[in-house]
Amino acid sequence: MTAVESKRPRLPEWLRLPLPTADTFGRTRGLLDELKLHTVCESAKCPNHWECWSKGTATFMIAGDRCTRACGFCAVSTAKPLPLETDEPARVAEATRRMKLRHVVITAVARDDLKDGGAEHFRQTIEKVRELNPGIVIEVLVPDFNESDAAIEMVLAARPRIFNHNLETVRRLTPSVRHRATYDRSLAVLARAKELQNLKSETPNSFFTKSGLMLGLGERDEEVLQAMEDLRSADCDILTLGQYLQPSLKHLPVIEFILPAKFAAYKSHAEALGFVHVASGPLVRSSYHADEFSAA
Repeated sequence: MTAVESKRPRLPEWLRLPLPTADTFGRTRGLLDELKLHTVCESAKCPNHWECWSKGTATFMIAGDRCTRACGFCAVSTAKPLPLETDEPARVAEATRRMKLRHVVITAVARDDLKDGGAEHFRQTIEKVRELNPGIVIEVLVPDFNESDAAIEMVLAARPRIFNHNLETVRRLTPSVRHRATYDRSLAVLARAKELQNLKSETPNSFFTKSGLMLGLGERDEEVLQAMEDLRSADCDILTLGQYLQPSLKHLPVIEFILPAKFAAYKSHAEALGFVHVASGPLVRSSYHADEFSAA
């Protein structure tokens, strides 16, 4: 271990994961490489991608692997984006078909260079996936689109089952954690998505909004509880809470490793507030075990 590496905190026992041994991991990697698809699993250095790929699933990241924002927590590269690939929606759909997914999560880098923030690309991808996989549950994890109603409506027009946008952290820490994003804008995006969907849907109970928080960045208990209340005020249905892990020494440091017992306590509080589903634990991420939620 070098002197630089020694500055990184040692992971507690509950965050140490075994490496994959299943053949499925290699097959998943091979399929993604063949179809030239990006995943948030790799680009964001998700600690669970070994497990997920070993189970034959992945979270697709569309619109390239270059983000126009430079959030202090995120490992995705910040650079001038390349043009959108017009055949990417079809390639994502083909991957979901071959992987026989019944629940898929589709996310994207922030594309502030595009007038619609990439909303039309989301719409096309959702529609292609559904065309090739009738009955599949489609969950999207979207950027804030700079709070554009037109962009939000464009994504909703493709009828995703779950509309996810992460609050990421508490109000006080947002300016240092999230580049260009604001706490209130994220809440407004979630509230507006639910409002727009309810206005046009004959079955509003079949649509859900979702958000998540990273813990361990220095937030206080009362701030986490307030964020939960703010999300419920925005009519958010589903909540994820997970431990922030520093992707590299260039990113924000971990201030605290949250004990599993505290995650359990947060889960109980969130359920009491009325969230219909809560995933709370050190290794929880926005799309981790996303298919465990059922509206049935």
